[in-house]
Amino acid sequence: MDPTTELKETGRKDMSRRQFLTIVGKMGGAAAMYSMMGTLGLLSPETVKAAEFEPPSKNDLSAHGKNGKRIIILGAGVAGMTAAYELTKAGYDCVLLEARDRAGGRRWTVRRGTTETEVGGVKQVARFDEGLYMNPGPARIPQFHSTLQYCKELGVQVEVFTNTNDSAYYYNENVGPLSGKKIQKRQAKADVRGYTAEILAKALDQRALDLSITSEDKQKLVEYLRAEGNLSPDLFYKGSERAGYVEEPGGGLDAGVLRDPFDMKSIIQSGFGNYFSGEYTYDQQMIMFHPVGGMDMIAKAFEKRVGHMIKYQAEVQEIRQTGGGVRIVYKQKGEAQEITGDYCICTIPLPVLAKIPADFSSDMATAISKINYANAGKIGLQFKRRFWEEDELIFGGFSTTNMDITQIWYPATHYFSKKGVLIGYYNFGGNADSLGKMSLAQREAHALSQGSKIHSQYYEEFETSFSVNWKTIKYNLGGWVSYTADDRKTYYPTLCKPDGRIYLAGEHISYINAWQAGAIDSARKAVTAIHERVLKA
Repeated sequence: MDPTTELKETGRKDMSRRQFLTIVGKMGGAAAMYSMMGTLGLLSPETVKAAEFEPPSKNDLSAHGKNGKRIIILGAGVAGMTAAYELTKAGYDCVLLEARDRAGGRRWTVRRGTTETEVGGVKQVARFDEGLYMNPGPARIPQFHSTLQYCKELGVQVEVFTNTNDSAYYYNENVGPLSGKKIQKRQAKADVRGYTAEILAKALDQRALDLSITSEDKQKLVEYLRAEGNLSPDLFYKGSERAGYVEEPGGGLDAGVLRDPFDMKSIIQSGFGNYFSGEYTYDQQMIMFHPVGGMDMIAKAFEKRVGHMIKYQAEVQEIRQTGGGVRIVYKQKGEAQEITGDYCICTIPLPVLAKIPADFSSDMATAISKINYANAGKIGLQFKRRFWEEDELIFGGFSTTNMDITQIWYPATHYFSKKGVLIGYYNFGGNADSLGKMSLAQREAHALSQGSKIHSQYYEEFETSFSVNWKTIKYNLGGWVSYTADDRKTYYPTLCKPDGRIYLAGEHISYINAWQAGAIDSARKAVTAIHERVLKA
C-alpha cells in the first residue's frame, strides 16, 4: 500500500500528514495547502452545475384533468417572480403582492433620483450622474448559479465582473511594521507564499515526517513548493517577479528592477495572508458576471413577463388560511383589501414576516421568530475622476482592510470613462451595525476618512454618495439570513415544509444564503411541490 492510500484510509500516518498540513495553515498558506492536498490526492474533483429543475407544464394539468389553481405570491423579488414565471407557463393564475413601488427586492440598483428612507432615518436621494449607479444588494453572479440560466432565458445581457485584482491593495492597521501601509495584493501574496513555501520545503528534511512521507513524496512536494513559492535552488525565498517591480521592464536594455521582499516576520504579522482564502471560497471566482446596466436588469426582465400580475405598494397585513385556500389582507394606497387563492408562496424576509399576523402552526411561527439575519452596509462614492484607473492602474476588483470599511470595490464597467462610482465600504456584522447607526453625513465622512488612507485622492475628487444599511431597510430588516448549525437542525426543516397551504421561499429557504440563486432555487422547489400537490389532489 503506497503512502497516499494509507493517508486516505486511517492510522497514525494520517495524523502525521494532517499535522504536516497544519503547518501550512498556521503560516497563512491556505492556497499552498489546497494545492498540496490536490497533489497528495486528498481532494476529489467534482462537477459543479446549477440545481436541476424540471418546470411544470400545462400538459401535466390537462393529462390529469386539472385546472391551474390561483397562487398568491407575497413579494415580487427574484424568488416571487421566478415562482410566478414558472407557474404561469404551466397554466396557473398568479397574483403577486409587493409592498414597494418596484420589483426586485434586494436586487436593487441605485441611480440618479433613487430615494430611500431607512427605518428611523431621513429621506435619501441619489445624486449620481446619469449613467452611473451602485448595486447596494447583490452585485455579482458566480458562473454556476441558476441566476445565469434566467439571464440567458430572459435575454439579460451580462458582462464580466472582475472579482480578484492583484493590482488592488491590502491595508491593515496595528499589525506590526507594515501597519498603515498600502501593499499591492500581488506583493503580499508573493511574499507570504514564498516564505511559507520555504519553511515547508525545509521542514521536509525533518525526520519526524519520514514515517508518512516517502522520499519520492518529498521530492514531489519540494518541486511543488519551489514552484509555488518561486524559491531559489537552495530553497530560499529571495523575492519574486510575481510581487511586481519598483521599475517596470521595458524595451531595449530596460530589464526593470524587482521589488525587494518584505522580511518574513513583517509580512506574517501583517495578517494579509488571512485574506487570501476569501478569493477562492466555493462561490468566489476570479471572474464572475453582472448584468449590463445594473443588477436590477434581472428584475426588469422578469417584470416584462410577470409585471401585469404584480400589485405594487400592497403591504401585507394578515395571512390567513381556510380549509380550502388562503386569504391575504393587504393595504394599498391606504385602503385595506383582501384577496383569496388556493395556495400561497411567501417570500417575505423572516424578520418582517414575524411581525405579520398569520395562521401559522405554532412550530412554524416559532421557527420564523427564532431566526436572525446578518447585517450588511454599502456606500457608493461618486468621484469626478477615475483616479484608481488613471493614477494606480486598478481596473475592477477590490482592496481589503481591517478598518471597519472592510472593502473598497472598484467599478467593473465603463473603463476609461471620466467619472465613476466605487463602493467605499462593504461591511458586515458589527462593522455594519456601527456605521448603520451613523447619520448619512457621518457615514460619508467615515468612508472618506478611512478610504483616504488608501487613496489620497479621495477628498479632492469626491462628489456625492448614497449609503444603505440593510438592517434598517423597511421591507428587509437585514442583509440575508444567518443560520447557526443548531438553527439548521432545529428550525430550518420546519421552514422548508409547507404550513397548510403556505410555502416559504427566498434565499432563507436554501443553502445558498445571500445569493440570488438561493432565492431562485427555493422558488422552484415551491413551484414543484405545489404542482405535485395539485396533480395528486
